[in-house]
Amino acid sequence: MVVKDLTVNNFEEEVVNSKTPVIIDFFADWCGPCQMLKPVFEKLSGEYEGKLNFRRLNTENEEMIAMQFGIQGIPALVLVNDKKEVGRIVGFMGEEQLKSKIDSILSKI
Repeated sequence: MVVKDLTVNNFEEEVVNSKTPVIIDFFADWCGPCQMLKPVFEKLSGEYEGKLNFRRLNTENEEMIAMQFGIQGIPALVLVNDKKEVGRIVGFMGEEQLKSKIDSILSKI
């Protein structure tokens, strides 16, 4: 499944106004761990369809949004629900570990 990229033009529609919680993958093309996370993130996006929207944001292209979230290290995954950050996962991890962390955050919202 292809994950939609976020830009300053679609951020409000895709994240702020979303009725479904959103997980944003903050990444950069030069970041090795980010590239390793991409296929894991895309695979999981299919498993959470209807429960969690998966989106990617290139920190090089959208610096202002990354700064608003206080992103200091990538890859960083931020879960947003009702316009608020409800969880953050920093660094690369495998599918099972990532799924466990996402489920843990989702169980609290």
